[in-house]
Amino acid sequence: MKTAVVTDSNSGIFGEEARSLGIHVIPMPVIIEDHTYFENEDISHEQFFEAQLADKKVTSSQPSPGVIMDLWELVLDTADELIYIPMSSGLSGSYQSAVMLADDFNGKVEVADNHRVSVTQRQSVRLACRLAAEGKSAREIKERLEEDALKSCIYLTVESLEYFKRSGRITPAAAMLGGLLNIKPVLVNRGDKFDTFQKIRGVEKSRAAVLEAIKSEREKNFADYSDDQLIVGCAGSFLDPQDALNWQKMVQETVPGIETYYDPLSLSVCCHTGPNAAGAGIMLHPNV
Repeated sequence: MKTAVVTDSNSGIFGEEARSLGIHVIPMPVIIEDHTYFENEDISHEQFFEAQLADKKVTSSQPSPGVIMDLWELVLDTADELIYIPMSSGLSGSYQSAVMLADDFNGKVEVADNHRVSVTQRQSVRLACRLAAEGKSAREIKERLEEDALKSCIYLTVESLEYFKRSGRITPAAAMLGGLLNIKPVLVNRGDKFDTFQKIRGVEKSRAAVLEAIKSEREKNFADYSDDQLIVGCAGSFLDPQDALNWQKMVQETVPGIETYYDPLSLSVCCHTGPNAAGAGIMLHPNV
């Protein structure tokens, strides 16, 4: 039995990498001034941030049911079944929508509520690929992904509260006060929504707080695992590529011995964070 793996672009997997993994990726739509674009298809990260910095109206959206069903049907032409791994149900209605659509596929589509996004979602996809290669069914992969779902944690900080205000995540008054006090929130995601972890004054201090939080996670909540059983994903919306390299280096120095990598934040997430956000997530390695 052949089980195919399908995810969305919140996983940070695109193009050639998706083809090399043998998976299919649904691009997440973003809406700029009432025009819909699709990540990695007809809009680049540079173009996206140009729109944000020009104060254009930028919002995120779910993939349309037609796009999802068309891709599933295409995949099932060459596979017996598929496992679909969308972003966390705590952050989007994409999971609930996919579950309803799966009812029309006579048990050939399983949708995993993996409670992950960005760097943690990527590792769920990699795990699914390994399990599919081992001959596991879509149902077995779904069960494993949901069993491991909460064995991960993401910390994130932003340079400006302006984009949280625009997306309705905080009130204009809170954004103004935060700007006056130079407050940079550190957010944490343990499987559902992003919650406030700390409020720090200054960008450098807030990024240092993210590093300290990841170090603490490794020492406390992941203490039972060896370094080679863990992986740390660095993420950001940096305008300068050198800043991304520097951020990964800082994370690597914080958790020496653990494999790290860097992914740009998906445009769906960047709608809320704006440019120059910095984050890191710790989780089990997909080979475990």
